[in-house]
Amino acid sequence: MARGRQGSGGGRPQRLPSQPESQRLSEEAEERRQRAGVRPRPEGGRFQAGRTGVSRERAVLVQLVTTEDKDAGVDSLAELEQLARTAGATVEERVVQHRPKPDNTFFIGRGKAEEIADLVRTRDVDVIIFDHALSPAQVRNVERLVDAKAIDRTELILDIFATHAKTRQAKLQVELAQLEYTLPRLKHLWTHLERLAGGVGIGTRGPGEQQIEVDRRIARRRIADLKKDLADIEARKRREVGARSDNFTVSLVGYTNAGKSTLMNLLTGAGVLVEDRLFSTLDTKTQTWRLSTGPRVLLSDTVGFIRNLPHGLVASFHATLEEATQADLLLHVVDASSPEALPQIEAVQAVLGEMGCGGKSTVLVFNKVDAARDPIELQILRNRFPHAIPISALRREGIALLERSVEEAMSSRMAEVELDLPVADGRSQAYLAAHGTILRRDLDGDRIKLRVRISRRDLARLARNGKPMPWAEAGAGADSGAEAADATADAP
Repeated sequence: MARGRQGSGGGRPQRLPSQPESQRLSEEAEERRQRAGVRPRPEGGRFQAGRTGVSRERAVLVQLVTTEDKDAGVDSLAELEQLARTAGATVEERVVQHRPKPDNTFFIGRGKAEEIADLVRTRDVDVIIFDHALSPAQVRNVERLVDAKAIDRTELILDIFATHAKTRQAKLQVELAQLEYTLPRLKHLWTHLERLAGGVGIGTRGPGEQQIEVDRRIARRRIADLKKDLADIEARKRREVGARSDNFTVSLVGYTNAGKSTLMNLLTGAGVLVEDRLFSTLDTKTQTWRLSTGPRVLLSDTVGFIRNLPHGLVASFHATLEEATQADLLLHVVDASSPEALPQIEAVQAVLGEMGCGGKSTVLVFNKVDAARDPIELQILRNRFPHAIPISALRREGIALLERSVEEAMSSRMAEVELDLPVADGRSQAYLAAHGTILRRDLDGDRIKLRVRISRRDLARLARNGKPMPWAEAGAGADSGAEAADATADAP
């Protein structure tokens, strides 16, 4: 979302009721920014990535390292550069400032801010991107000093999400996050605090209403409408996910650009968009994954996570992440070739905990092991997580091991049973072949005896919808088999 400031004077910007309120506020802020003499932002307040005839913005990346910085060992600017390039910017320079704590006025201190101002003049820089969350006052002070727009990490991520949002649900989620980010900053968008005229005539004249109060009221009303719309979408999504309770469900989660979509396409042939950029997938896609041994599961690809993911985005995208919260198993995909693999694992675990998925059954999957630059670092990572599954989705390596791991997770819900069916009961035989693994098949006249490995839910569904069938748990006696049959028939 764009921000700006207003110089002295100037009337109230004209409104376009048909536009989303987040876009209208951005355009009004841009007009105030131009009146104040600050370089204008690109169209709509967003980076113009990949658009014909629009030059890419030149950016300076800024990182502050404090004595108590937990991410001091993380190459944070490398990730910020990826984000900037995804948004469409060209990185001109990286600036790192070491201070005991952030400066209240300029965040990085006046001296370093003046150095950046020199870079802006000599390199013709358009935007300063901070790898931190800045207060509205700090953004305003930096922009005034360097004579260029400044944005923080949160606004950059929101901008990328806005660019990549394609479906109505994703667009509503992004707009909600943008408005909630902008609302507390409106005070600094309207520094002149102009008042609208009061009534005309005796007894009706008054101080009027501050423009900031008008915008806050409009923004809050739009936020309430968006939350209501998203609540309806979330309820519908919950019903859709609940309708799959008869299936074993698996969700791919992980850091952005870890290769989740490539793995999804390999396992299901879903045709999910695969790009070497951050947040290329914002919408969940679910497809059937048929394991080579027979069982099938429902596999979902979810939006990628990132370090310091804005809380507003996690809340806004709750409906999209419903697949992960309701899944029977999570496949946590990690880019094992990244030197920041460990911090990325920790970042994903933190977001999963925020979503309430911290205790969910999870399999760690080390993807891109073929691209690891340092075999020693890869071995250290594997020693740290000995149960992780090493794969290469691009080269189709390690998939059999991954399938076995998923089957082990399914085993608690599986039963190995023996059934005695009429040979003519082709419907039941087809169902068993589609939903389970037939381990043995013996013909005896007009009867067929099957030894099948199948989920208890699927077996119960067959018992409810098909003819009553005598069956028993493999290796169990007749009495225990009857008890198991009754229990399974009553299973949800």
